[in-house]
Amino acid sequence: MFGCCVAGRLLQTNLQQIDETHALFELPAASTINHICVFLLGTMSFPDGYGATVHFFWPGKGFQLLGMLSNEKPSAIFRLRGTFSSSSTAASHNAFTSSTMNMAPNASNDVTAILGLSIEPLTQIQPQISSLSSSVTNTIPDLSRNPSLLAERIVKHLFNFISGFVPGGGIATTPDSVVPMAVIVRWYESFTTKVKAGGVGFLERGD
Repeated sequence: MFGCCVAGRLLQTNLQQIDETHALFELPAASTINHICVFLLGTMSFPDGYGATVHFFWPGKGFQLLGMLSNEKPSAIFRLRGTFSSSSTAASHNAFTSSTMNMAPNASNDVTAILGLSIEPLTQIQPQISSLSSSVTNTIPDLSRNPSLLAERIVKHLFNFISGFVPGGGIATTPDSVVPMAVIVRWYESFTTKVKAGGVGFLERGD
């Protein structure tokens, strides 16, 4: 149902099912990870009223809520480096923790982290995401003073938008994947409308 791709690495589909509502990906050599993309493969959709929270587990530091996936938002990119803040109190993390307690270091003695997915009702997910958005809002950098960061956020926003239109599971899995120009036009119109309505703050919130 899920796939993930660490920037600069091959696509991962080696999902480990824990129970009916929890699954995880192992992320070897985690200290080198900057960004990760998580997406629905397109083979199965969420039941009505359900989605999935996405969590990042760093051994010894606990869990961090990254965001969510849903039928309306089938893919997302998350920045990992420099953003970790533990949030290990959520009950849903217990399923992941029991599966990662005995993990050994990988062959390079680097850390193997975990990307956890928890399928939950959207009514339970939305308060978590709202809380996450509030904490992010309090630390939003001034993008107007950092052109390189602004450019990175715009490209990320474009990728998130068009990835849902790429055949084969929401991500360009081959160099030959084609995105219709009409999709780019739709993104541009949506993007400029948001900028005119409220500035570029939505780029940090992941809207």
